[in-house]
Formats: sequence, structure tokens, C-alpha cells
Amino acid sequence: MSITVYISGDSTAISIGANRTAAAVVKEAAQRGVEINLVRNGSRGLYWLEPLIEVVVNNERVAYGAVKPSDVASLFDADFLNGGQHPLALGSVEEIPYFKKQQRLTFARVGITDPISLDDYIAHDGYRGLKNALASSQAEVVKQVTDSGLRGRGGAAFPTGIKWNTVLNTPSEQKYIICNADEGDSGTFSDRMIMEGDPFVLIEGMTIAGLAVGANQGYIYLRVEYPHAHKALNAAIAKAYQANYLGDNIQGSGKKFDLEVRLGAGAYVCGEETSLMESLEGKRGLVRFKPPLPAISGLFGQPTVVNNVISLASVPIILDKGGDYYRDFGMGRSRGTLPLQLAGNLKHTGLVEIAFGMTLRELLYDFGGGSAAGRPIKAVQVGGPLGAFVPESQFDTPLDYEAFAANWTVLGHGGVVAFDDTANMAEMARYAMEFCAIESCGKCTPCRIGSTRGMEVMDDIINNVDREKNVVLLRSLCDTLLNGSLCALGGMTPYPVLSALNHFPEDFGIDE
Repeated sequence: MSITVYISGDSTAISIGANRTAAAVVKEAAQRGVEINLVRNGSRGLYWLEPLIEVVVNNERVAYGAVKPSDVASLFDADFLNGGQHPLALGSVEEIPYFKKQQRLTFARVGITDPISLDDYIAHDGYRGLKNALASSQAEVVKQVTDSGLRGRGGAAFPTGIKWNTVLNTPSEQKYIICNADEGDSGTFSDRMIMEGDPFVLIEGMTIAGLAVGANQGYIYLRVEYPHAHKALNAAIAKAYQANYLGDNIQGSGKKFDLEVRLGAGAYVCGEETSLMESLEGKRGLVRFKPPLPAISGLFGQPTVVNNVISLASVPIILDKGGDYYRDFGMGRSRGTLPLQLAGNLKHTGLVEIAFGMTLRELLYDFGGGSAAGRPIKAVQVGGPLGAFVPESQFDTPLDYEAFAANWTVLGHGGVVAFDDTANMAEMARYAMEFCAIESCGKCTPCRIGSTRGMEVMDDIINNVDREKNVVLLRSLCDTLLNGSLCALGGMTPYPVLSALNHFPEDFGIDE
């Protein structure tokens, strides 16, 4: 009888050496005549412990990490296949504090199942949401999503139910569902983890969305930098078609939904929904003017739902357990859970799915373990490269869209990048302007010209050239970007710049 061994096939785990560790385990087992069943699962999100090996012992997953190929022989010597003690032993995965304190709804299966096994997905409550959706009216499905309080997890936090309801009630013979999988923010990887670790949950969520609003065609707009996700999605989509979970007659219902993956070419601005649609139509990724809204006139001029990966991947559990169940997690108008991605100068980097309401300080220290350098955490950038820098004085802010907005910060896609007290925030602010200049689509003047002028002004401030005058000029320039840009790329560039200037004036050579 073979023993099941799990080693992550997640691309971050692979980059740390998971493939080499897996090959060493297979080779060692063969040399010792031991029969194992190796499953390449998604990552549990405990990235500082990757490559992580899990072994099923008495129906419990026992973990060892971080395992290098040179550790494998000693693991076999310690009888790790039966849960033997070893310096790398971590005990039950479910009892590791970092994992145990989480509330996993969207990521319930990630790291547990074989990502491209449809049988595994169904055995772990998969497609129950779709079954309920097929037995419900379109209005009932939209109502469940509305009642759940789910908001866009891509950053804008727009209520998902309102968007769906608009598309449902806009008459058209053709409607579309688009998944925005162009995850381009620095320090973010939750979309990738879902697509690599549980692709069926995204497929199910998009299928439910299609049934709900009357759309029969879906597209996953995936960034080209995610080849492992591309492979997993295509494999899962093929299996969903074979089992009639996609196609002309979904589970004998007579309802149709087709789905395919389209690759973006690496433009950050194509994460903006209208630019994304231009790209999908085969045109240059330029931002469109609004109105009309995509929900009324989107892809090819037809009503279109555009949602982020995590938004759509959260739909199956809402349709399975009900909108009220999901809404019971969270605080205020921020309902459900948010997958937070810990990166930068932290001891314990990885993914944490938790209900809204925990403070940033708790996240950084209870989960992140404080800075990897052992120095004080000076600032945290939340919400990607255009998110504000949050100073230590605001670390007690609860993770809530409105609470962050009250501090002129953004929660965004949930990316959290920490910096210790050696970081120079003036240099970080300059990088925000540089990033905007590089990634601007060039359609609007404030973003195209303002970001380049911003880099020049920042250089003068840093080099103490007419510093006082240039600080005034920088603030004026940020005001123009904030209020005159066509989309959030230019409109949000002032967030990191002004937050750094306001909270860390000493790094700019300015007396407080």
C-alpha cells in the first residue's frame, strides 16, 4: 500500500526548490523500495517553510519543512512516511499557528487537493454552489451574491452584486464574463495561488456568474508571466468540458457557458478593466472613457461582468452556504474574508486568509512575525505599488476598506510589503513616479507627462535643489495627477508619494 506524499507545485515553492526536493523524494523512495503516491498540491501559503512536505499519517497531514534535497535521506532514516521525528518536523499542518488562526473560505481547498483533479475538487465540496445556482432563478443567484456583501477584491471594492444586477437587467443577446487575472501589483500573489492551487473554484465561480446574468462566454485574462497558472487553468477547463461542467448543456440543464484563457502581454495598465477589454479585442491596451460602464457596454460593446480572480473564486462558497453565511464574517461594509499577502521584510511571508477586522499590527506581528532583519518595521505599503505607505502610528487600523480610506490609504488587493527602519522613503516615493512613467498607457496628459516631471522634481528634492520650492511643486503635481488622470494608474500615484512626504519628511531632508 502506497503512502501519499504532498509537495507543492506552486510556482513560488518551485522557485525555492520544490521540484528538486520532489525529485529527491521519488529517487530515495525508489532506492529503498518504498511505494509512494506523490501529489503536487498547491501551496498552503506558509512560504517561509517551503519546500513543505506533507505525509498522510492516520488520516492527518503531518508536515516537514523547509526541506532541501540534502535533507531527504535523513527524513527517510527518521521514518517520516509514518510521522517520525526529525529536526524539520512541524507536526499537523492544521495545528501550525500561522495556519490554524486563519479563516479559509476562498482558499479552503488550496494546498489540500490535487489542483487539477476534478474528483478531488468534488470530494471537497466542489460544484455544490453551481448545483444550487442551476436550481435557482437568475435573480435569486444575484440576490445571494448581493446579500453576501462581496465587494471587488481587485482593489476598487465595488459591490459585486450591483455589477451583476446591472448586467442582468441590461437587455442584450450577447453578454460576457471576464476574469481579470492580470495580477500586476508588487507583493501580491493570491490570484496566482488560486489559479495554480484550485483552478476549478475559479471556473465554477465564472460559470455561476454566467448563469446569473445570462452570459454564455467567459474569458480569463491572464498575465503572460504566470505559465504555471496557464497550464493548470487549461488542464482544469478541459476536464470541466469533459464532465459537462462547461459547454452547451451544463449538467443536463440546457444552459450554456464556454470559457477560455487569453494571455496579456505584460502591461500593468491592462489590469484596469477597460484597458483589459481593449487588449482582449486585439487592440492596444488604452484606457476607455467612462461612461459607458462595462456592465452596460463592455467587451465588443456588449454588457460585461469584469471581476477579479478572488471575487469570482469567492462565489462558489456563497452559493453553497448562502449569502448570510459569508456576510457573517467581517466588519462594517467589509464582509467575508480577504486573502492578505505578506511580503517584504518579514520573518513569515506568505498568504493569510482572515475575516476583515484584524488590525495591521496583528497581521504584521502575529502572522508576519515582525521584520526578518530584527529591526523595527518603519512602514508598510498596502495595496500594491500605488498604495500608500502606512507608518507605525497607523498600524492599529483595522483591515477594513472604510477604515483604510479614512486614513487616506487603500487596502486594495491585499498585498502587504514591509520595510524596516533602514528604508529611505524618499527613494520609495520616487520609485512610484518612475513606475507610473514606465507603465502609463500615454492616453492622458496628467499621467503621461506628470509622472515624468514627478521623477525630475523628486530628484531635485532628494539632491536638495530648491527643495522648499520643489516640495510645493510636487504637491501641486500630485493634485493634478489625483484629480485629472483618466484611470487609477495616474490617479493613485500620489498615494505613495504624499504618504511618504507627510509621514517621513526627514527622509526628504525636511525638518518636521
